[in-house]
Amino acid sequence: MDKDIVVVNKPASIPVHPCGRYRHNTVVFILAKEYNLKNLRTIHRLDRLTSGLLLFGRTADKARELEQQIRTRQVKKEYVCRVEGRFPDGIVECSEPIDVVSYKIGVCRVSPKGKDCKTTFQRIGEDGDCSIVHCKPLTGRMHQIRVHLQYLGYPISNDPLYNHEVFGPLKGKGGDIGGISDEQLINNLISIHNAENWLGVEGEIKEEIKSSADDKVQREIKAEPVMAVSVKEPNADATTQTCHEEPDRSYDLKKCTTDPHCHECKLNYREPEEKDLIMYLHAWKYKGLNWEYKTELPDWACKTKINYEEL
Repeated sequence: MDKDIVVVNKPASIPVHPCGRYRHNTVVFILAKEYNLKNLRTIHRLDRLTSGLLLFGRTADKARELEQQIRTRQVKKEYVCRVEGRFPDGIVECSEPIDVVSYKIGVCRVSPKGKDCKTTFQRIGEDGDCSIVHCKPLTGRMHQIRVHLQYLGYPISNDPLYNHEVFGPLKGKGGDIGGISDEQLINNLISIHNAENWLGVEGEIKEEIKSSADDKVQREIKAEPVMAVSVKEPNADATTQTCHEEPDRSYDLKKCTTDPHCHECKLNYREPEEKDLIMYLHAWKYKGLNWEYKTELPDWACKTKINYEEL
């Protein structure tokens, strides 16, 4: 962190900024409340389940400068992921165009109608039936790494969306989604899980609905559970560097409101399991013009078995 930029190693399962049912439990809100890092400018984004390097501008000029570097493809990005199966030897390049099938539920797939994009992959290790793969996205399309790996037939092993039979018996390998249309694919996604689930984590909730005859009907819905976020305590000089006031870590019950007519307020969410909160995709390194940042690697990346310094 300096006067112009904040660099964060984002944990999996936390959205970058308010979206959907998330507001306070987002990176932007946590940094503001816990660290007094307010009015940060988002330079780029990561999927909620993706962990790793995240850049914020503390000034508008710095944010515009870095955004421009990313937009003009002057930033080299490196990711690490864990995929199903033994990934092929050597460097594998995928240049298939990616189209957004639905912005509403956040689903993409390889399509001739899509925008050009390119990702290079290289297997750097193995762990049981899975491969650890080094990824270099040369463009920045939505879900690019996840969709290209699905197309190649080596989806991220715990990807709740692109490693699913809803894309057909081959799970979208080679662009094969079972002969259905994009519209039917969207309908199938929504019918299997509700739209919120496909923005991230799977979890089961049971909703009790009273009918006009006071009969109770119970149905199970897939949805994304509400979670509490834990953050490391800031060090002693963090407040000095960021703001004159002490950060607010208190919980104000008055800010918690409910509405008797609100459908969401009546839902009872279960606590998610650890497997629901992690996807094996990590933003490892970003290198731009005269700057470079990298993060610690997660345990699933087999950092004790792979010499990452050689990459």
